[in-house]
Amino acid sequence: MKQTRADSWLALTQSLLLHAGVLALLFIGLRWSSNALPDAAQGDPIQAELISASDLSPAMQRALRRAPEAPKPVREPKPLPEPLPEATPAPTPRQLPPPVPDPAPLEQARVQRDAVQPPLPEVRREQEARRRQPPQVELDAQRETEMERQRQRQIEDLRRQRAQAARAASMAEQRAQQLADARGAVSNTPPARSQPTPGAGGTDPGLLARYRDALQRAIVRQWTRPDSVPLGQRCRISIRQLPGGDVISVEIDPSCPYDAQGRRSVEAAVLKAAPLPYAGFETVFNRNLELNFEAADQ
Repeated sequence: MKQTRADSWLALTQSLLLHAGVLALLFIGLRWSSNALPDAAQGDPIQAELISASDLSPAMQRALRRAPEAPKPVREPKPLPEPLPEATPAPTPRQLPPPVPDPAPLEQARVQRDAVQPPLPEVRREQEARRRQPPQVELDAQRETEMERQRQRQIEDLRRQRAQAARAASMAEQRAQQLADARGAVSNTPPARSQPTPGAGGTDPGLLARYRDALQRAIVRQWTRPDSVPLGQRCRISIRQLPGGDVISVEIDPSCPYDAQGRRSVEAAVLKAAPLPYAGFETVFNRNLELNFEAADQ
């Protein structure tokens, strides 16, 4: 702590007071020792008269001739106990200097900003972990790629299943046709047909319109519209199918305005919607179907 001028004056005052107390104690001790001396014996004064030794009596002369006895040692008086020093007054508490005001917020912020503080271990670990993590853009791209791969695998599985079903149906149809031809050759008469042959592609405009509308609704129910495809936008698709509505293949026309994601989504929706509507539309059924698909939500 830095010594101020007030602290210097306070120390000087205390020193003077201490010296004055010591001098007062010395003065009191001298007065006390002078008062302790014994007073002189009071009474009438002693009168003496000088005489010659020859005038004394023989007994007194013999007494004078005797060797004088050694005087007894005088016992010195015990020294008086020294007076106890007076208790010095307790020093007055020193006043502390006024507190230093806190710096302004801007100054404190500037000092903290300029101060170089070593990073804590926890901060270092967080920074290292954040540095090792790939950016969010790369994570989103990897996630999108993985989702696209899953969609492609699902489409391939559906295509494979539809192809197997189509081959089985084609083989069954061929066997049925061969059996019918064999029966016709035996009877030598053509089979009677009371209804139009399924798959011949009838020309009933009303039924054909209802058939295309049924196909549109069936595909839309299995379709999730991407954000890149606006509502109402049309895309021409070609569908190869078997009687009963089993889909063999789906092709997107090059004139389709959808992007790659939109085209793949429409193709997957057609495969998921199989078997397509067939019952009641036998007269307008067509194996090779051209459909103008319209983007719509469920």
